[in-house]
Amino acid sequence: MSSRFPGTPRRAALALTTAALALTALPATAGAASGPDPLARYHQQRLTWKSCVLGPDDTTGRELEQAGARCADVTVPLDYSDPGGRTITVAFSRIRAADTGRRVGPLLLNGGGPGGRTLGDPPWVRKAMKDVGARYDVVGVDPRFVGRSTPLDCRWPTGSAFRSAGGDRAGFDRMTALAQDLAERCRTHAGDMLPHATTRNTARDLDVVRAALGERRISYLGYSYGSYLGEVYATMFPGRTDRVVLDGVIDPERYGPRLLRGTERANRRALEGWASWAAARDEVHGLGRTRGEVLAAVERVRRAAARSPLRLGGHRVDEHVLPVVVFNGLSQHHDVAYGDFARSVRDMLRAAEAQRVTPSPWLAGVLDFMLTGTDSTYGSAQTAILCADGAAPRDPEVYWRDVQRTRALDPLFAPVTHNINPCAFWDRPREHPTPVRADLPALLVNATGDPRTGYDGARAVRARWSSSRLVTLRGADQHAVYGVYGVPCVDDTVNAYLATGRLPARDVDCEAPERG
Repeated sequence: MSSRFPGTPRRAALALTTAALALTALPATAGAASGPDPLARYHQQRLTWKSCVLGPDDTTGRELEQAGARCADVTVPLDYSDPGGRTITVAFSRIRAADTGRRVGPLLLNGGGPGGRTLGDPPWVRKAMKDVGARYDVVGVDPRFVGRSTPLDCRWPTGSAFRSAGGDRAGFDRMTALAQDLAERCRTHAGDMLPHATTRNTARDLDVVRAALGERRISYLGYSYGSYLGEVYATMFPGRTDRVVLDGVIDPERYGPRLLRGTERANRRALEGWASWAAARDEVHGLGRTRGEVLAAVERVRRAAARSPLRLGGHRVDEHVLPVVVFNGLSQHHDVAYGDFARSVRDMLRAAEAQRVTPSPWLAGVLDFMLTGTDSTYGSAQTAILCADGAAPRDPEVYWRDVQRTRALDPLFAPVTHNINPCAFWDRPREHPTPVRADLPALLVNATGDPRTGYDGARAVRARWSSSRLVTLRGADQHAVYGVYGVPCVDDTVNAYLATGRLPARDVDCEAPERG
């Protein structure tokens, strides 16, 4: 996940219950059984390649075009149990291999979310791959209902369902009403799509992309939620993966509508690291000369928002939104992200002092995302996927007890990570989650201080997959590492694996450079 909450590694930033799930009989793998392929019309479709530029203001399209990419759509079933029924489209881009004599094949990408767009990612991934990138077709797929694929839009007044429970029962009750309202909006405006917004169906779509490209196997690079998608794809379609890299690794045993539970400590550690950075730059940001003083400034903002909403431009930031703003500021461990967050805290301090404030660009973007419907499609798709993948507790009292139990340990983050969300009011999933395979020779990458997909998740997957290897970045509170954080030890290890197909002989430890 990332700076867009929960997020993706390139954009501003979830434990399953044991409740019984209603099941729909669906094929585990496309065409796995003998006899006619029920998905033949999809597997054998011809692709029409076109320019990725949609118009004069399409910066993503221009970046793709400059990198030599072309775009295409595949048609897939809305419901794989009814392949002759309604269809939707899945959009993707491709930068073709230049070194055709040593071509490995396609490298399919997923940048996380869930709900994050990936179609625009091949240029920067191709750059991160250095020389080995010339040997791959680098393919960015917008998952079903995301980006340029057939959209799912609940027409929300927000880009995210996540909020803090606030400080008392009245605040929690307000958030319960909000979650119920958001769920009802989805049922009203996208009810026919909601049951099909699953990771299992997204994996099925990836296999249609594979077949339509004429490939027997794919390599895969997935970040954050994309690591879970990769785990599911490799399980559902054994033998169809070549080289697999999972960065920001999700433990499949913990994936579900409440995956953020348990990340409080990592986020608190990231906040403290940022506070030390800001204290060393007090002459620039004016938040305090020690880490304690900077953390006290954040606490003053939290308490002020709890008393009365902060006025920031045209927005009002209350006790439900303020902690999510802080959460958003803590996934990237570098000077630019830290500086953006420091300016935002300064803006909020001034607002707490009743000053007239025009929010800085990063904060303005987060507030537009949280408090307007501009990014309704992002939050709609993200929530639909999480809710369709696994059942959440339906009794609000479960969430209230969790918030109350954890609030004393972390009054800023725990009311966010344990709060109720629309999945409490969702229809039951149609399929069980995928029991992820027992082993896979994959390369796993994680920072020890990752505040989104905690390092414990990477260690759990490494223990389960004995033939995998784990690249650990120590000393960084960073979400998404390869090609993002700029550590040669990590990038070179991943590129060597992509070049040779051989995993390191043992796990690899890398040290983060001193930053600031």
